[in-house]
Amino acid sequence: MTGSKMVIISNSSRRASTTMEKMKSLGFDPSLFVGAITSGELTHQYLHRRDDAWFAALGRSCIHMTWSDRGAISLEGLDLQVVEDVGEAEFVLVHGTEAMGTPSGTAIPMKLEDLEKTLEHCAAKKIPMVVANPDFVTVEARALRVMPGTLAAKYEKLGGEVKWMGKPDKIIYEAAMAMADVDVSDSIAVGDSLHHDIKGANAAGIQSAFITGGIHANELGLVGFGEAADLSSVQALAPKYDAYPSYVLPAFTW
Repeated sequence: MTGSKMVIISNSSRRASTTMEKMKSLGFDPSLFVGAITSGELTHQYLHRRDDAWFAALGRSCIHMTWSDRGAISLEGLDLQVVEDVGEAEFVLVHGTEAMGTPSGTAIPMKLEDLEKTLEHCAAKKIPMVVANPDFVTVEARALRVMPGTLAAKYEKLGGEVKWMGKPDKIIYEAAMAMADVDVSDSIAVGDSLHHDIKGANAAGIQSAFITGGIHANELGLVGFGEAADLSSVQALAPKYDAYPSYVLPAFTW
């Protein structure tokens, strides 16, 4: 034991307490961690406090894109008014890619294409977006599921303004370092996504360890868990994502 502090940084759109509960269900002892900082937690804090000039100017009425199968996200305590008419909306809040939130707090399942059509109207109105999960895809049972970052990237292409509340923005790394009471020189980020984890660590000015057996396994030609990646393959892939790790590991095990 080196006495190092561990903080979980997650682009999950859920609150930090949910992530800590999930760690317990995965067999991890929560006491091993200082805590968790999630995109959903950061978004909730910034929408609640409104002490940041950008968030202070947002307004209160929003189009809310959320989850259905995975369970909708509560906006309780944020004093927000969810609207279904883009004409009444002051901003777009994206927690998920499966449903549209309603004023009553329920969620109506929607296809991705329909959510994208709504975004076209929002972009035409020039209202900003807050994305509470910047991931593009996630691996679930070896299949890739579309995540909110995909909608946010589409919105930027449409000319919309997006506030990315998680990796690779340095905002979430700074929150994690503040939680652990450490500075840049004492920190290292460990993750399997070059775009999110490693690029984010680069942006925050901290060291990073790239885990090759995750979402880039296929690109790196890896088949089995724990299989070491060819270093030249990693070096060829890094510029594609403009993300450069300090260290490369096949898996995060000890």
